[in-house]
Amino acid sequence: METEAALIEPRIREPGAVVVAGAGMIALAVGMGFGRFAFTPILPMMQQDAGLSVAEGGWLAAANYLGYLVGALCAIRLRLPPTAAIRSGLAGIGLVTLGMGFARHVDAWLLLRALAGFASAWVLVFGSSWALARLEMMDRSRLSGVVFSGVGVGIAVAGGLCLALMRWHAGSAQAWQASGGLALIGTAAIWARLRGGASADVERVKRNESLPLAWDRDVVRLVLCYGTFGFGYIIPATFVPAMARRLVSDPLLFGSSWPAFGLAAATSTLLAAAATRRLGSRRVWAIAQSIMALGVVAPVVWPTMAGIMVAALLVGGTFMVSTMAGMQEARLVAGPGATSLMAVMTAAFATGQIIGPLVVSYAVGRSGSFSGPLCLASLLLLASGLALFRPRPEATRGVTR
Repeated sequence: METEAALIEPRIREPGAVVVAGAGMIALAVGMGFGRFAFTPILPMMQQDAGLSVAEGGWLAAANYLGYLVGALCAIRLRLPPTAAIRSGLAGIGLVTLGMGFARHVDAWLLLRALAGFASAWVLVFGSSWALARLEMMDRSRLSGVVFSGVGVGIAVAGGLCLALMRWHAGSAQAWQASGGLALIGTAAIWARLRGGASADVERVKRNESLPLAWDRDVVRLVLCYGTFGFGYIIPATFVPAMARRLVSDPLLFGSSWPAFGLAAATSTLLAAAATRRLGSRRVWAIAQSIMALGVVAPVVWPTMAGIMVAALLVGGTFMVSTMAGMQEARLVAGPGATSLMAVMTAAFATGQIIGPLVVSYAVGRSGSFSGPLCLASLLLLASGLALFRPRPEATRGVTR
């Protein structure tokens, strides 16, 4: 009887693959969909009821990405238990997002958005590492698409919430408060699921993932391409609703671009998971980044609401594929140093994201047009996509496909 209980107990403690994938999905939905991207659909509301300019919006976005960079750099240096880092990041995101609805000055918003960015980096780095490692250990890596679909789910939920609030003539303060409340509800729902168990395999994974990163030319290529991805996608990812608002005044029309972005992101990772098994993570990443380049430039070539929706669908449908494939490639290339490489790539990504909104603030302030930054972003994305088509070196420190 005691023997049976001993055999059953670890199975009770250890989360199953579906539970791990579901918890990872919700963690990324809260961490990225709300901690990072709730600002995008709320920005037009803040422009309307708080008098926020495009330049000030760019600074708020840059503050969030600066916090994201600092959080990623801390993740490189700190050796924290992954689940503790995920929990603290999720709780912090809920609280500071809620706080945005009560603050009334740009200085306070800058601080809160920076804190949200810091926490988001922890959730992405530690959450991705935790979920991917455990799914791999259980031979269920195909569920990685479910984990990364969480970002799109969070974006779609945040965008849909803002659409509903605009329909009810609510203001940006109410939108922030509702977003913070939903983030806290999502955090509470998975709090007890964020555990690693006590098996020897899990302890081995934890030890291996704390090993330092070995640098070489291929690692540098991945970091640079991921940083270019951060710069390229962030301009439409931050300003799509604001660009749409310049073309149409109906909030149900310009507000619809962001839920479309999120739905494209959520479904694309599920499809890309199958493509990755056939083509490999690096090739899928290269294809996604090249398609994204076309989406980024679509509003320049086609300056209508239709062009905005094409951008939302193409960028939304590829940015999480690039994220997922990039994180998977980090595991393949770095092996025991995967968490460190993920954190370095996230830091490069964050650096690109900081530069992007600042370029927009400068360019729009001088010319009143988004065309220059969008064209630059498209060219850089295309160049990085071509660089990624170069195959992985035969000698790799990581695991093989």
